[in-house]
Amino acid sequence: MPVLSQDQIDQFWRDGVLTIENAVTPEQLAALRRDFDGWVEQSKAHDAPYGEAIDGRPRFDIQPGHCAEAPALRRVQAPTEVSRAYYEAMADSRMADMVADLIGPDVKLHHTKINSKLPGSATEVKWHQDFPFTPHSNSDVITALLMIDEVTPENGPLEVEPGSHKGPLHSLWHGGVFTGAVNGELEQQMKAQAVSCYGPAGSVCLMHTKVAHGSAPNLSDGPRTLFICVYSAGDAMPCTPNPVPTTHQGLFVRGSDPRRVRGEAYEVETPQFPKTSFFAQQSAEERA
Repeated sequence: MPVLSQDQIDQFWRDGVLTIENAVTPEQLAALRRDFDGWVEQSKAHDAPYGEAIDGRPRFDIQPGHCAEAPALRRVQAPTEVSRAYYEAMADSRMADMVADLIGPDVKLHHTKINSKLPGSATEVKWHQDFPFTPHSNSDVITALLMIDEVTPENGPLEVEPGSHKGPLHSLWHGGVFTGAVNGELEQQMKAQAVSCYGPAGSVCLMHTKVAHGSAPNLSDGPRTLFICVYSAGDAMPCTPNPVPTTHQGLFVRGSDPRRVRGEAYEVETPQFPKTSFFAQQSAEERA
């Protein structure tokens, strides 16, 4: 039985974004928080990115200035590989059902990550579209951003330009350098049209991967943590290497493999695979 109403489905395809409460159970949310709090505590013993993902890059990425007194764990790569709670939320939750309502019945995982803005960390996300990072044979690709904490106007909410998924794919290359962000002029235009996505903990923001978006630093005294799952239709095939490789790539969370590839005509510049993380690309840490 569908989770989303027809009005909600229509809103998603009109705006490219939809926020829904209660995407996971209270028990699932509590387990997600416990695991992330444990990782924050663990990060206090490190002064550089640490751990190892399947491609050899650090699993846990920290913001410059991180220290035990002011931890700034900003990303966990592929948390589903090291946490049963995150795996279950990705594969067995109302969030996955909602994605199936939009691009199903066959839905598979591309990658997962956690983006966090701890108090005082100054972590921000410059404006971009996700699709140029992870181009597929067709555009039935959705980024599901599960709110582990309440998202408010003060703690750096996701800002999106509604309807931008129907427009062009914008370059993330400038002066021969892959910056992971649009140019400054475009960013100002996008911000002028932006709406913010708020919600209580346990809500999910479903976002088409062609939607332009960004977010400001957390100015509150509480955390703002998102568990991000990127799903595609079963007949959408990745065209470039996964920027967040995972053993769970290609896992069918709903339906089954249709054993066909559906294509759409479009052009996009090839992205640059990150040496460490997306945040490092955007902040020029990898080019320093």
